[in-house]
Amino acid sequence: MTQVTERGTPLQESPRHAAPRRRSPAAAACVLGGAVAAGLGLGFLAVLVIVLWISSPYPDSGPGGALHLAAGLWLMAHGTELVRYETLSGVPAPVGLVPLLLVALPVLLMRRAARLGSASGDAAGAEGDEVLPAGAVFSAVTCGYLTVGAFATVYAAGGPMPADPLSAAWHVPLVAVLAAAGGVWAAKGKQSGPLPEWVPGSVRRAVARPRYALALRSGAAGVLVLLGGGALLVGISLAWHGPEVQNSFLALTGVWSGRFAVLLLALALIPNAMVWGAAYGLGPGFALGAGAVATPLGLEGHAALPRFPLLAALPAPGPGSPLTWAALGLPVAAGLVVGWFAVRRAREVSYGETALTAALGALVCGLAMAGLAAASAGPLGSRMLAGVGPVWWAVGGAAAGWTLVLAVPLAVGVQVWRTRPVRSAGGGVEGDAWHDSGVRELRWEALRRAAEPLVAPAVEMPVAPPVVVAPVEPVPVLPVAVVGARVLARRRPES
Repeated sequence: MTQVTERGTPLQESPRHAAPRRRSPAAAACVLGGAVAAGLGLGFLAVLVIVLWISSPYPDSGPGGALHLAAGLWLMAHGTELVRYETLSGVPAPVGLVPLLLVALPVLLMRRAARLGSASGDAAGAEGDEVLPAGAVFSAVTCGYLTVGAFATVYAAGGPMPADPLSAAWHVPLVAVLAAAGGVWAAKGKQSGPLPEWVPGSVRRAVARPRYALALRSGAAGVLVLLGGGALLVGISLAWHGPEVQNSFLALTGVWSGRFAVLLLALALIPNAMVWGAAYGLGPGFALGAGAVATPLGLEGHAALPRFPLLAALPAPGPGSPLTWAALGLPVAAGLVVGWFAVRRAREVSYGETALTAALGALVCGLAMAGLAAASAGPLGSRMLAGVGPVWWAVGGAAAGWTLVLAVPLAVGVQVWRTRPVRSAGGGVEGDAWHDSGVRELRWEALRRAAEPLVAPAVEMPVAPPVVVAPVEPVPVLPVAVVGARVLARRRPES
């Protein structure tokens, strides 16, 4: 019971005797969900590595080594560099070329855990428990995931290819934070309200403009075109060099378990090959070791990479041919797509606004391609293999430059073509041009502006004072019996 002082005011309970605060079961469930997501990723890779180790006729180490390798692969799926100590020169060699398809495993699991954590918090709140906000769910899931990640980093240190601690210290949290933020944002209804009040007003007004949404859409469309074109180039090259690809696949190993492992590695590297194909079509190309670069103009130097099925599709060393030059049509298509998606539908938008939207879309495309190029490249050794893959700043600059040169004129031209009937005919319409996309709204706006001088402005009528009405005396109401007798007397026939 609450104690009362002499004046009758309640006495505040001291913190020492206060009731202990009950921990939220929803928060504990979110922490456990993040840990389970990390454990599922580790378990999947551990089972895969153990199966390959059991089926291998010449295993190099015991099951402990296989489990340590699985932990290293799980860390590598987050972008962490591994270190290979068993080299011919004795110098430790970093392995940082991450298969991008492997990255999808922790991202999907972490995003799923964040969504389930948000849903469980809402359900708990419906039953009377505490409803966890988005920030609490995000923090709890991330803490559970990073705890397992720290143990995995320590455990992988005793394997044949341990992880670089500094690389794991920022790659694993980065992937966990981005995936958890995406899961929480999707579970909470994707609410994107206005910016906080502490943001300057000019910045809030600028972000609220629709040009930024159109720029993101057009830039994403350009990236999809580049990646799809890169996949098409890789597929055509693999089909063109079919015998070489088959011979390299069969020459790597003679057992089915080894060939299965090579096939899995080739599948995991398909997204990397798509980005490399896009970099090839943009012009900068990609590096195959020190002094070897593959571009549409030709393949300079000799590749220092080992024989691999995907690398067997490379063109022959030397200058390029008209077939390789045709790959430059890929950025042209991407630039046209960016310009087409940057045009707004039938609104009174200036040509400068349309050009600025297309330029921002080209910038988004360049930044996205630079990030993908950086993620798809990495070292495979310390000397000749220190740099493998496309250079991120060259690919990003080429993507932004190609799309900027082509998207801005196309966007302005498309806007001129859509507004042409209004500006050339002066309001006249022939045939079904009235129902063209976007023309109807512009014509109605032109008619409204032309009719404004002809319409008299509305005159405010004076309001009359209220009229005082005298009270009306109530009419006496006759009883029902009297009214009925009078009606019967009128209907009675005359004698």
